[in-house]
Amino acid sequence: MINKELYNTPMELDQFNQFLAKLPSYRRKQIYRLIFVDLITDWQKAYVLPKFLRNELDTMLSLVPSGQFLHSSNDKTIKAVITLSDELKIETVLMRYKSRNSVCVSSQVGCALGCRFCATGRMGFRRNLTSWEIVQQVLMFARFLSNDKSTTKGRVTNLVFMGMGEPFLNYDQVIGAIRCLHDPMGFNMGSRHFSISTSGIPDGIRKLADELPEVNLAFSLHAVDNDLRSRLMPINKKFSLSEVLEAIDYYLKKTNRKVMLEYILIGNVNDQPEHALSLANLIMERRHLFHVNLIRYNPTGMFQAPTDLSVSRFISLLKDKGVSVTERTRFGRDIQASCGQLAIK
Repeated sequence: MINKELYNTPMELDQFNQFLAKLPSYRRKQIYRLIFVDLITDWQKAYVLPKFLRNELDTMLSLVPSGQFLHSSNDKTIKAVITLSDELKIETVLMRYKSRNSVCVSSQVGCALGCRFCATGRMGFRRNLTSWEIVQQVLMFARFLSNDKSTTKGRVTNLVFMGMGEPFLNYDQVIGAIRCLHDPMGFNMGSRHFSISTSGIPDGIRKLADELPEVNLAFSLHAVDNDLRSRLMPINKKFSLSEVLEAIDYYLKKTNRKVMLEYILIGNVNDQPEHALSLANLIMERRHLFHVNLIRYNPTGMFQAPTDLSVSRFISLLKDKGVSVTERTRFGRDIQASCGQLAIK
């Protein structure tokens, strides 16, 4: 358990940067280094700063949220449950691979979209996260990795917006967090190490293409048939698949970057041969700019997982059609940290 006094009002990054802009440039660089490189947890121990400034920063920006780490027993996945300043809770996940450490962050408390296969959707929507609350999720795991002697790579290398919430319904704060973590003066994460997953918000897709074309885009598809997709994902009733694909075409033309199509395989719902063939037909014209990421449905109480046979058959049919496809590595099921399982109980 990480103990830290809760702050009453979450600090916005733009407010903090406005405060820093009033300081000499060398002070701004010192403070950014303390936060994002030295990964300090207590302003009062930042002895490079004068005491009056430490006191002011201490009342302004909470460095360490209240949280609890839950370790997976089956792999190197770690889920953190974070208590926010208003006592709402979010979940975020660290996924450790051989060559990288990816943090799956939340962008909202709960979610308004109500996807039937997702535990977060059943929570409903509480509020958007601030940019700083998003950044704190990354810093929490950055500190953990820097102190963990068992890892070979002690740094967060990738950030994916695939946790709680729809990132494009909190667009400004998500982009603010990305710009902060990308800043060479601070955390200095490369643009191509960020990925945003959306359930299909056309305006957000277009804005991302215009403003941050090097950030990766993932689209949660899960069904090609509009009726089936609407049953699984009510957002499809507002933004049809054709509308979303038009926005993705815009992204492809602007960026020439490959888009990840995420497809959760649900037993006897969307995992049959006809579903695979429909998916293949959908992307035939754009095959070189799409990659399909298949995800086995993780238990959330609504559906059944697909069989090994249906998964292998689905993959074979896509490959036979020339579709680039992989099955996502399964992380953290024993601590309910897998795709679709994040939800505060």
